[in-house]
Amino acid sequence: MAPRKGTEGENDTGTLGKLMVLLDLVTHAERPLRFTDILAQANQPRGTLHRQLGHLVEEGLLELDGDGRYSPGLRLLDLAARSWAKNEFRLIAEPHLRALQAMSGETVHLGVLRGTSIIYLDKVEGQQSVRMYSQIGNASPVYCTGVGKAALSVLPDATVAALAAAIPFQRFTEHTLASAESLLAELSDIRRKGCAFDREEHEQGIRCVAAPIWTADHSLVGGVSITGPAYRLTMERLAEWAGPVRAAAESIMEGMRIRLGPRR
Repeated sequence: MAPRKGTEGENDTGTLGKLMVLLDLVTHAERPLRFTDILAQANQPRGTLHRQLGHLVEEGLLELDGDGRYSPGLRLLDLAARSWAKNEFRLIAEPHLRALQAMSGETVHLGVLRGTSIIYLDKVEGQQSVRMYSQIGNASPVYCTGVGKAALSVLPDATVAALAAAIPFQRFTEHTLASAESLLAELSDIRRKGCAFDREEHEQGIRCVAAPIWTADHSLVGGVSITGPAYRLTMERLAEWAGPVRAAAESIMEGMRIRLGPRR
């Protein structure tokens, strides 16, 4: 059966893709966007854009205020909350994240790899929490985060090389890895040790130790980490915690094999 056409000859997949672009633009903007702001970035005809934004507002996925500015709608929050609450990977990992937090007293993260970014899927705050960029749903670059580098370390060489070539390297601190060559060199060391470190590479004053989590077919690749302020988390302390973090990652993977494996 031929795909159903939209009013301008677009098939459903193309229309959905354009709607997702609009949602992505608005939800990642630092402030609410006006129609002209979105028009400048969306690369869509004015009439099409106006109609699609109207649909998103009608569905509650976006909100339009009295000044003509678009922001994420409450329905997005509801969908995100339901997805987070029912995510089986997160549920499998949760007790192990809490055990790491209880052992260390520091913040524990669970992240999954998406392209050249790590998406934080869960976060257990430390007993003495400090302000960090990470929030559930936020994306961080793979090359300057412990979870990101840990995740990359378990991918095939060809996949890693392709991702490294696609990364737009930028320095966040003086410690940030700034090239594909430096990243690939560090990944070799991570593979030997089974853990990765963030040495104040994404945020000044923040360090972490991380271990990779993956499925055999690499359909899910991510990692778990302990993160905290550099004045408390010396590199010696992080090295001591590498073993417990690796053990937590292995327990999470075992739980995934049991609960997410083939059903008989």
